[in-house]
Amino acid sequence: MANNQLQLTEDDLVGVVLSDLKRVVREYATAATESSCPETRQMFTNLLNSTLMMQGQLFTAMSQANMYEAPSTAPKKELDKQIQSYTQMAQQTQSWLQQGMQAGAFSMQEGNQMQSTTH
Repeated sequence: MANNQLQLTEDDLVGVVLSDLKRVVREYATAATESSCPETRQMFTNLLNSTLMMQGQLFTAMSQANMYEAPSTAPKKELDKQIQSYTQMAQQTQSWLQQGMQAGAFSMQEGNQMQSTTH
């Protein structure tokens, strides 16, 4: 083999690991949100949480070792605006879910009553 092979630095390798952890976080989040089985959902939620902890620890270590250039910070006003928007969306979604569950429960009760009167 030739000696002109590309050698990755420690910074490069750690950066690859950080990128992989971020990718795995996305995959676990998707798996958790798409799981219909409560046990499977809980398993992916646990994996997500532990991977988030690892990613956070690696990011902190990289940042302390000046191996990671942090992005510029967003203005507080813009962050507050986004938080307000997401909070409103979460409230609307929760309201919609509650209405749907109540309507679904009513439909199920009505269906059960219809079945009992026809038999």
